[in-house]
Amino acid sequence: MSNFQNRQNREELRILLARFQNLKNGLPDSYIEEEGFEYIIEHFEEREKHVQALEACAYGISQYPYSGNLLLLNASMLVVLRRYEAALDILQKLSVLNFLEVTKYVLEAECYLALNQNDDAETTMTEAISLFEGEEKVDLLFELADVFDDYEIFDKVFECMKLILEIEGNNEEALYKICFWTEYTGRNEESIRLHQNIIEQFPFNELAWFNLGAAYQGIKLHEKAIEAYLYATAIDERFDYAYRNLGDAYLRLRRFPEAIESLQKVLDIASPETVLYEAIGHCWDKMNKFSEARKSYAKAIELNPEDHQLHYKVGCTHMNEGHWNLALKSLLIANKVHKIQPEYNHAIGQCYMEMQNYDEAVTYIGTVVRIRPKNILAWTDLLRCFHLAEQWEEGFEYAQFAWEQTEGKPIFLFYKSLFLFEQGKFKEALVFLENGMHISPKLVKKLVELNPLILQHPAVVDVIARYKQRKFL
Repeated sequence: MSNFQNRQNREELRILLARFQNLKNGLPDSYIEEEGFEYIIEHFEEREKHVQALEACAYGISQYPYSGNLLLLNASMLVVLRRYEAALDILQKLSVLNFLEVTKYVLEAECYLALNQNDDAETTMTEAISLFEGEEKVDLLFELADVFDDYEIFDKVFECMKLILEIEGNNEEALYKICFWTEYTGRNEESIRLHQNIIEQFPFNELAWFNLGAAYQGIKLHEKAIEAYLYATAIDERFDYAYRNLGDAYLRLRRFPEAIESLQKVLDIASPETVLYEAIGHCWDKMNKFSEARKSYAKAIELNPEDHQLHYKVGCTHMNEGHWNLALKSLLIANKVHKIQPEYNHAIGQCYMEMQNYDEAVTYIGTVVRIRPKNILAWTDLLRCFHLAEQWEEGFEYAQFAWEQTEGKPIFLFYKSLFLFEQGKFKEALVFLENGMHISPKLVKKLVELNPLILQHPAVVDVIARYKQRKFL
């Protein structure tokens, strides 16, 4: 039956197109009913032959000048061809005819937006909303939302979704969409009030509870967000997005065991994802359960072996346990992908330093200070490496570089002093020590940590004693 109907439709279209050609050529047998013109126009539109569609509109309107449908199709084709002012002229004719159709107002709003007449577009929206009720109003608002989205007026998209939900609190499409637009526009307080009202009417709407939680989370009220997500999961025990957001809220409150439990629920319900295993690994990491963290990171790596950040995180767990060789193995995998990533180079350098391979340590940490010359931690680690390697002259030279690159951070005065002491240049060392003490006396602790024997020098003790009243120790 369906194939027969298709053949009938094709035959009907063939006849209509032949008659349309006769009409254009001034030949007999060219009579076309109003609906026939609509069929021809829609045929051309479907095949994106917009100029031919516009031509068919002109012929149709010449025969049926008061046809609201043909005028609407004409305006639509003009909008497609970006002839917005001409489209508005047609739409004004429809207003005179009191043609009440959702598409008419949607096209009108689009024309005004295209012409940068946003106030007129808003007026059109307000007028249209007052004219329609029920399902027609909902359809209108969805279509207007798409138009405002196209023109990147995102607050109006949010408002359209809000109005829909004020009409139909259970509208699933609007509930899904407003969650995104709330986050995008930051209108969390409005979303909270809206969804509280929806929940009063529909207390078992899990999407409304979810959106309420997301809005609370948007303003960092994580405890309230957790409460809302728990309601959502109580209503729908397989609501994986609610468990996902619940895990994120727990994580932000540093409630890591609950975060792990919630994220594990997502894995039980939905397909495994790298980001979920990574988040669980992060929680174990923060709880100093490094072995458990590695297990989660390993599962994430199975799903995405090219993710260099995961290999870096595995390396860090080994570093936290002092397993330098194992850490180095993972860190070098990460660094192979991103050779100039400062964090990776720094961690590798630290491992080599702990393994007393100071040449390699200097190479990798040196890469960090070249990329980030103002990174104080990298400079101090590099200087510590020179000190451990007993490379006093190089250490002093790089301490001077560090001082210059960091615009005179006082910590490097103490490092210069340290390297001069190690070379036996006591007078020069005391000058830098004095300067450092004058600027930031508490930093002398760093010098003493690197070489406690320095306190055996009476002159050093004298300099420190003079600043004792400033309570830097």
